Amino acid sequence: MKRARGARDAFYPVECAGPEGGWRSRVHEVIFGIDTPAGRAFDIALVAAILLSILVVILDSVPSIGSAYAGVLYGLEWFFTVLFTVEYVARLLTVRRPLRYALSFYGVIDLLSVMPTYVSLLVPGSEALLDIRILRLLRVFRIFKLTLYIEEYTRLAEALAASRRKIMVFLSVVLMAVLILGTVMYVVEGPEHGYTSIPVAMYWAIVTMTTVGYGDITPHTPLGKAIASFMMLLGWGILAVPTGIVTAEMTARRVDRRHGTRSVLACEECGSGGHDPGARFCKDCGAALPAPLAQD
Repeated sequence: MKRARGARDAFYPVECAGPEGGWRSRVHEVIFGIDTPAGRAFDIALVAAILLSILVVILDSVPSIGSAYAGVLYGLEWFFTVLFTVEYVARLLTVRRPLRYALSFYGVIDLLSVMPTYVSLLVPGSEALLDIRILRLLRVFRIFKLTLYIEEYTRLAEALAASRRKIMVFLSVVLMAVLILGTVMYVVEGPEHGYTSIPVAMYWAIVTMTTVGYGDITPHTPLGKAIASFMMLLGWGILAVPTGIVTAEMTARRVDRRHGTRSVLACEECGSGGHDPGARFCKDCGAALPAPLAQD
């Protein structure tokens, strides 16, 4: 029986496609699939491993904990490194185009999550090892692997991609406002008050418009303070625009999915997806579908 495509399968790019049959296909079902008990168990275990490995990185950065439990943290780091290495190799072995997957976004993230630990072994000398510690920070790239297993990340990524043109137009308007108002402040305040150039004034405009307010550059003249007040009020309205754009896109996509030709939600019993909008029972196992799937 041809397996139904679940929500995560629809998000995977072509480089994650698996072979048609054999042991590679069965392993691919576990690693990349979500509509089997083994696939769901693998995802849950991998998410737990990612979170624990990040916790190890965080604890290792605390001097008191890192010195007291250096051996334990070192052993745990190598355990997670080997674990993710095996997972990375398994992904390469079970996709149709290993090189294409290795060069994809998530393939690079997989590699970056294990590379620093191995690189640290190849650098001789204590001074070099002090420098290579910076590469250990790359281990936090493991957090990006979580986006594969949480459906809400997919929904947000789709909404951002669909809204990119609107957001780019909005950002261009903001940049024009920053350029114009920053230039005005450069003329009004001048170098004697810290506005030594137009780029510096634009930096001040961005800090003011985003209501961050570092305070390293401040207006001193009455006109400059009036302009700053206007920019603060303008910033309140500007910050809400991209949120509204993305929220509207996510709402529209949710409505389209609910009333579209296919549903992306899965059966709670067997995990099968791709049901018709009016379906009340799972087409694979016959279990009753959740309420959203049963609505017209």
